[in-house]
Amino acid sequence: MSFLKNIFGKKETYPSIDFSVFKTDMHSHLIPGIDDGSPDMETTIALIKEFKQMGYSKIITTPHVMSDYYKNTPEIILGGLEKVREELKKQNIEIELHAAAEYNLDDGLDKLIDENKILTFGDKHVLFELPFMQEPRNIQEIVFKFQTNGYKPILAHPERYGFWYKDFEKYEELKAKGMLLQLNLLSLTGHYSPETKKVAERMVDENLVDLVGT
Repeated sequence: MSFLKNIFGKKETYPSIDFSVFKTDMHSHLIPGIDDGSPDMETTIALIKEFKQMGYSKIITTPHVMSDYYKNTPEIILGGLEKVREELKKQNIEIELHAAAEYNLDDGLDKLIDENKILTFGDKHVLFELPFMQEPRNIQEIVFKFQTNGYKPILAHPERYGFWYKDFEKYEELKAKGMLLQLNLLSLTGHYSPETKKVAERMVDENLVDLVGT
């Protein structure tokens, strides 16, 4: 993804950017009221209008699924998706909108895989994230389980996991095992922290980024 360097570079300020080069955003939280993303339909529609203005033509929104906090099911997520689609149609807003999920690697994920209750996009791609405080010991096991069940795992925002900042080889190790890595675009602006920005830039420089999301 060398074109990311041309868009963001390593500048301190960033001009208005045309994101149409990406066409699709595959990590957002736009279903109203079901996680820590959009709280209501009005906010959702406003955000989607911003996506269009930035040049996106397709959105795959990915609500959190966490066994202790956001107990979202495919029925909840897809039901919310239909309500948003209806509102977009009512307001004559033309954009392609789909939904999957962002799964937290917690005690409930094994069961969801076993019960085939995983929402995917594309060619059975599944987005998942890790806890931020400590590296889980069962990452490899979950990745293997995803793969043996026909899924293609994508790790969300790996540049934000501080426990790997001094172990950069971990990113290469994960990719070698067949995992895709998704970078948050905001990480390249220093939004989260200077250290996150530094890691994100290095990932781009070393061609470790497979997908990007807002």
